[in-house]
Amino acid sequence: MFITKMALPRRTFLRGMGVTLALPLLDAMVPAASALAQTVAKPVRRLGFVYIPNGAVMPSWQPAGDGTMLAEMPRTLSPLEPFTDQVILPVGLSQKQAEALGDGNGEHSRAGTVWLSGVHPKETEGADVRNGTTADQIAAQHIGGDPPLTSLELAMEQTYLIGNCDNGYSCVYTNSISWRTPTTPNPHETNPRVVFQRMFGDGGTPEQRLAQLHEDRSILDWVTADITRLQKQLGAADRTSVNEYLDSVREIERRLQVSERQHGESTVELPDRPIGVPESYDEHAKLMFDLLAVAFKADITRVFVFTLGKEQTNRAYPELGVNAAHHAVSHHQHDPVKFEQGAKVNQYHISLTAHFLDRLKSTPDGDGNLLDHSLVLHGGGISDANEHSHIDLPLVLVGGAGGVKGGRILRHPRDTPMNNLLVAMLERVGVHTDTFGDATGKLPLEPSDGAEVGRAAGVHGQHYRQLPLFLVPAHVGRRHSSGDVPVDPAHVVAREVGSDLVKLHALAFEDRVVVPGEAVGDKAAGGNLYPPDLFD
Repeated sequence: MFITKMALPRRTFLRGMGVTLALPLLDAMVPAASALAQTVAKPVRRLGFVYIPNGAVMPSWQPAGDGTMLAEMPRTLSPLEPFTDQVILPVGLSQKQAEALGDGNGEHSRAGTVWLSGVHPKETEGADVRNGTTADQIAAQHIGGDPPLTSLELAMEQTYLIGNCDNGYSCVYTNSISWRTPTTPNPHETNPRVVFQRMFGDGGTPEQRLAQLHEDRSILDWVTADITRLQKQLGAADRTSVNEYLDSVREIERRLQVSERQHGESTVELPDRPIGVPESYDEHAKLMFDLLAVAFKADITRVFVFTLGKEQTNRAYPELGVNAAHHAVSHHQHDPVKFEQGAKVNQYHISLTAHFLDRLKSTPDGDGNLLDHSLVLHGGGISDANEHSHIDLPLVLVGGAGGVKGGRILRHPRDTPMNNLLVAMLERVGVHTDTFGDATGKLPLEPSDGAEVGRAAGVHGQHYRQLPLFLVPAHVGRRHSSGDVPVDPAHVVAREVGSDLVKLHALAFEDRVVVPGEAVGDKAAGGNLYPPDLFD
């Protein structure tokens, strides 16, 4: 038998006047009789980060109980239920480099800019800003070189990179989640039309683009000859795939044109709103997510950062019944009304990410779908905004790149660096690094094999007054107090935890040995249980 199938290059483009259109993976790009891992059909790995501002209502975000299996999605995360088997819910991770550490206020500025770096930024209002290279850019340097765009940085609100935005911190920090180098923040694009042009390229000045708008032409019109020529080389399945892909491009373009026409016909002057930004926040966000889905499908980029709002945003959400500014709502002062409003906003943001995840899951890619070969982290740099806390951050990881298995809760002490998770994510997309920011190790993203691996849990830093008292197997999870237990002073009766101490080491208050039956006195307040030689 002779196999004569010719394969198209993976980097096949449709080209026209000012247009370069990358194609998705097709059967014709896979050489016949070749092992999957040796062809362009070997799935590439993709990485995305979705940032939410102003913290979260943590009781509605975190799972109930102390188990490690994600049996029921917390209320805020309920839009992710269709993806439960690919969801990992990290609990206890922190970005302590976002704390003041001797500097002044500026919790919001530090929250966003530290989220993906784990580096304490330089407090300055000037141009001498300094942070750290962020995880997305580390990934882009290693896996983003082949696609046309190494990464995409998107935002929902206008970003300003000059001036003082927060208690002596430059606006650069408030508006920059992604940093290419410690001194070079990446600008975030808010206009979907500009993103579309970067992806597909229709060029021209704003005036020329407006002229094109009135011609009611598509960029696809410029590549008609290439489309016709290509279709003659493809089988039936590939022709269908190409048509579906072109339809998705045209649909995004149509939505952009509708938005632009609305702006062109409006009598209201909107100087701060660039052409192409929809009036509706919902439509704007979904359009940006749809662009990202197409970018992943066509391998235009493999890395993105998308901020759904910048810190201290005063956006209201009247469509949700939240007419107050989000920043004001986040400082709830334990008001049940604000708690409810904040939870609604958090859940809504999750639903937007779920829209994107659904696009990925419904798009075939190699031996699975795009979600199987991607990791998407949704979360923020503040937990309880009322306290400006950077401890136990709201985070949720979705996807299967690198063999990640979901349906699980990863519980850790509340001072565990979030960068430990970022190191693990980087590894799963093929980027190996031993050090990154304040990372102290790498979080395991694979299920436990049954071995009892101990983890220490301290009393300090328990902002929600849930008090883990002992070391637990990683696959079992921490136990918590049944109510509001005061942290200071500590008074623990060791007899109640003696059975666990027999199996595993525990942390000790003030390095004291805790003998079963002996009460720990007030002098132990704020210490840790750790008697390594307790039973020697």
